[in-house]
Amino acid sequence: MSDPLIEFDHVTVLRDGVTALDRLSLRIDDGERVAVLGPNGAGKSTLVDALTRAVYPATGLGPSAVRIYGRDRWDVFELRNLLGIVTHTLVRDCTGPYTALETVLSGFFGSIGVWPHHEVTAQMRESARLALGALDIAHLEDVPLTEMSSGEVRRTVIGRALVHHPRALVLDEPTVSLDIRGRRELFVAMRRLARAGKSLVLVTHTLDDVIPEIDRIVTLRDGRVLHDGPTREILRSGPLSELFGVDVHVAEREGVWHMW
Repeated sequence: MSDPLIEFDHVTVLRDGVTALDRLSLRIDDGERVAVLGPNGAGKSTLVDALTRAVYPATGLGPSAVRIYGRDRWDVFELRNLLGIVTHTLVRDCTGPYTALETVLSGFFGSIGVWPHHEVTAQMRESARLALGALDIAHLEDVPLTEMSSGEVRRTVIGRALVHHPRALVLDEPTVSLDIRGRRELFVAMRRLARAGKSLVLVTHTLDDVIPEIDRIVTLRDGRVLHDGPTREILRSGPLSELFGVDVHVAEREGVWHMW
């Protein structure tokens, strides 16, 4: 059996003395398309932060590890070639006069924007343009971030992660704060990536982000896995009412999920 894409093995994370992840165990295999769903405070952002090493498992609580492709230690540049992670912090920090092409190219250097000391090759430019094309924003190549809509900026930042041709993408609340047009365009872009064979992990509080290609739902509450199973088994009134603590109704139409 091959090593999983992502594995949390009895992971506990404390934030300001509060337990954000509570002995969390979760395995996501290469090739899967998974949505991690939960209310605010469930531990979703901490899960992503543990992947990026912004936080670490608590010590002294027994064996635990966060592994990516079977390893718990990575060179950051090596990791980018396997797992592209787009966080709220990254989206927030991607601002300024940089064009879409410069922003995507900056993924090669771990920076925001391209600086004079960066050596950009023709191959890098080709990869950046392919990433823009994959997200249907090739026409924004020379447009500064400051002149884009929030949805266009979001897709540009995803392109920055795609430039390394990673085997998988982790998107944290991908459509949050976007207007209807921005959400729809990003929804289409995520579907295109999934159909191209990209492994996807969508971390979200809303069913609006669950594209039809998602075939597994993991729900989090109080830092633990509450449900884990096929999409149509989990996205029902019973499990979601338990998850959110209120009566929830669910409907699916043409592959798009809604709850109220």
